[in-house]
Amino acid sequence: MERIYLDYSATTPLDPEVLETMLPYLRNEFGNPSSVHGFGRAARMAVEDARDIIANALGASPAEIVFTGTGTESDNLAILGCALANPEKGRHVITNDGEHHAVLHAFHELKHHGFSVTYLPVDRFGMVDPASVEETLRPDTVLISVMQVNNEVGTINPVEEIGMLARSRGVVFHTDAVQAFGKLPVRIADLNADLVSLSAHKLYGPKGVGALYVRSGLKLGLLLHGGGQERGRRAGTENVAAVVGFGKAAALSVAGMDDEGRRLTALRTELLEGLKSRIPSIVLNGHPVRRLPGNLNVSVPGLRGDEMVMNLDLEGIAVSTGSACTSGAVTVSHVLRAMGVSHDVAQAAVRITLGRYTTESDVQRVTDVFERCVSRMHSS
Repeated sequence: MERIYLDYSATTPLDPEVLETMLPYLRNEFGNPSSVHGFGRAARMAVEDARDIIANALGASPAEIVFTGTGTESDNLAILGCALANPEKGRHVITNDGEHHAVLHAFHELKHHGFSVTYLPVDRFGMVDPASVEETLRPDTVLISVMQVNNEVGTINPVEEIGMLARSRGVVFHTDAVQAFGKLPVRIADLNADLVSLSAHKLYGPKGVGALYVRSGLKLGLLLHGGGQERGRRAGTENVAAVVGFGKAAALSVAGMDDEGRRLTALRTELLEGLKSRIPSIVLNGHPVRRLPGNLNVSVPGLRGDEMVMNLDLEGIAVSTGSACTSGAVTVSHVLRAMGVSHDVAQAAVRITLGRYTTESDVQRVTDVFERCVSRMHSS
């Protein structure tokens, strides 16, 4: 059976060019980048080259890029690091109900430190309204966090407007751009962001490495205590091979972003139209236009999403019910609940995410198999 992978928002396969770039740093170039001898200098140069690539992609200074272990660590470093290091500026913070758990749990932790947290609603598409941000701002607001792209339904938030609003009020703005980077433009000047979280394994790089953009001059506390790596902002020896892979993956993804975006949008549209023609009751979750090119989140009311995922898997097709961090739990998505989706629709949700190796024949086969699974599940 030919297997088809359609869970690119959970993780992506490692690009062969990325692997080749990484291999020397898994073999002969093994030096510690903090060492001053030749082995260490070679490793340091490789890390700094990757930092330059990512900074250039963002339109940032290399000194503003901090390498981390994951996107989750980047979110936590941004949120906890900023809020806890600047208590004199205020103890009110703002996020929204549709965020990734890496953000939501970090804000929950701030409650234990005496912070007042406002959770903004999202609309029926999963989008945050900048007007609701403005209405919630207080004199003691110190931080706003709104993701650029929702990881479950693919909706693109108006982060540029939110960032501009935050800047005009002197409030720090963080955006989780893990799902966006390499697929959509992520430019600091456009986002008006002070903190931006990134992750390599969402753009055909290795797992276990992330990055955080930190605006120059922003006071940021530490999550990890130890050596002075990453200019004293993140202790611990850098994962050199993974960092190198991140740089290469970013370069490849950004270079091909426009063409790949158009290709994936066309394939996603073809898949959605095919499913709608075969299954008239199918429901699209998320914004119909303002969404990540490869993201399709759909429900067939009356069925269960987790059972659909298992049925598709038996046919060799890999999809998910939502966030990979929670897809193992049989619960209704917090994102769909926040959007006001009915329980019947929410429990039926399936996230199908296309990527670099998805073909038109894959789309055609998935359409056929999806219809067959729906028919089988209805009759069982």
